[in-house]
Amino acid sequence: MRALLAAALIAVVPATLPAQVPVQGTLAPTDSVHHRPSPMNYFWRSALLPGWGQASTDRKLTAGLFIGFEGLALGMAMKATVELKYLDRTDTLTASSRRGERQDWIVLLAFNHLFSAMEAYVSAHLIDFPGDLKMRAMPGGRTGIGFTMPMPH
Repeated sequence: MRALLAAALIAVVPATLPAQVPVQGTLAPTDSVHHRPSPMNYFWRSALLPGWGQASTDRKLTAGLFIGFEGLALGMAMKATVELKYLDRTDTLTASSRRGERQDWIVLLAFNHLFSAMEAYVSAHLIDFPGDLKMRAMPGGRTGIGFTMPMPH
């Protein structure tokens, strides 16, 4: 009887089970998380060139504003330097005020680099945050402001 049962099991059970056989033509599932550079990467990009980190996160308007202000501040600092050279040659009293103006524009250049870098760092952290937030008046005539935020299921 045992020999008959053993023969029946050998005949019925295949040599390899279906879970052990690799299926041809199937790919392993890819990672669903999109890997981006670290937020510090965006920070250093914008610290080097204001607007570069914002452009990398596809925020073109913000990048343009930082680049535009950089150009304005750099141009004004250069203009103040040229005027200061002229005033130093003519020995006028307005040279000291022009020196202060040039220093102000240089400080604004430094702050533009810093603010651009910090903004790129924060926006890199919030890059996956939904952008379609809306504010509206609260229902029922109540005072206050409410907002809706779509959440994926």
